[in-house]
Amino acid sequence: MSTSLPALPAFRSRVVPVVVLQDAAHAVPLAQALLAGGIDVIEITLRTPCALEAIAAVAREVPDMQVGAGTLLGADDVRRAQDAGARFGLSPGHSPALLRAVAEAGLPFVPGVMTPGEVMAAREAGYRLMKLFPATVAGGLDMLKALASPFGDVRFCPTGGVSLDNLGGFLKQPNVALVGGSWLAPAAALQAGDWAQITTLARQAMALSAG
Repeated sequence: MSTSLPALPAFRSRVVPVVVLQDAAHAVPLAQALLAGGIDVIEITLRTPCALEAIAAVAREVPDMQVGAGTLLGADDVRRAQDAGARFGLSPGHSPALLRAVAEAGLPFVPGVMTPGEVMAAREAGYRLMKLFPATVAGGLDMLKALASPFGDVRFCPTGGVSLDNLGGFLKQPNVALVGGSWLAPAAALQAGDWAQITTLARQAMALSAG
């Protein structure tokens, strides 16, 4: 596979909210609340029936938010996410078929990895940014430190178990480019429409990432 892969869109935030939406009507106010807190990227996972509608709404109504589609598992997911307006995609893992699909679609993509062998496979396909998932189960900071030596040209987006409490430690690790986390959009805050709480969480995350 060619190593000339499309680049991710440019965004300021090193913290990527990983969002599972139950109501597409929450997508736009959520994106606006995150932007108000300084976060200009969001991963909306394809885990619920309304996810594609939510991606389309953010892409259409909040152009300053770089919206990505998470949990891409196959070629159909890639096509539907791109048609909805996703500007990039992410997956908890990867397979040859999935990598072919994103390459053919020209969709910027972050493949998921958990083991050195998976890092090697993604690297051979041309990727240098990968999602370490589930990060804390895979060994967290110790795993990232272990991967740094044999894979000096690879950077990671640890996701799964990342929280406000351990965010700073992950971001200080030299081979960590980004982190993904679900704590930025708590289900209770979404259900209550508490956008102020989400803005506060975003500001806290941005303050830690700046440090």
